[in-house]
Amino acid sequence: MTDTDAPFVPPGFVPPVALDRPDFRLRPLGPEHNASDYAAWTSSVDHIRSTPGWASEGWPHDMSLEDNRGDLERHAADFAARRGFTYTVLAPDAETVIGCVYIYPDKLGRDARILSWVRAADAALDRPLWEAVSSWIASEWPFERVAYDTRA
Repeated sequence: MTDTDAPFVPPGFVPPVALDRPDFRLRPLGPEHNASDYAAWTSSVDHIRSTPGWASEGWPHDMSLEDNRGDLERHAADFAARRGFTYTVLAPDAETVIGCVYIYPDKLGRDARILSWVRAADAALDRPLWEAVSSWIASEWPFERVAYDTRA
């Protein structure tokens, strides 16, 4: 977005609170996911950094479990304020975090920038997640132009 006062999503838009597929479920990320989120990304730093879109992000980086909680609280606050939308990617058990999806304003003029990652143990889900999120964004979100790096 070029105008910092412009809303990220239209006032009447209700952000979806779920996306369910047989291999994963998306739910809004919050501090209740802290321990599982921390375990997921700290076990997968190299895999995340090699995922399309992450090379220039400067994350993941070292942080404590408490610092991670603060990060999750910030993402939850962004969601509530409609500044950005972060979803945890849960295993089918709806308990284990296996990744995240971030939907935030794009700095290059598109409607949104989307990033996603899955933990190394679930690397085979990277493309199915990308496909599901791409389709979900096209059908359920008010964006016409998005940046979301293609998966091989």
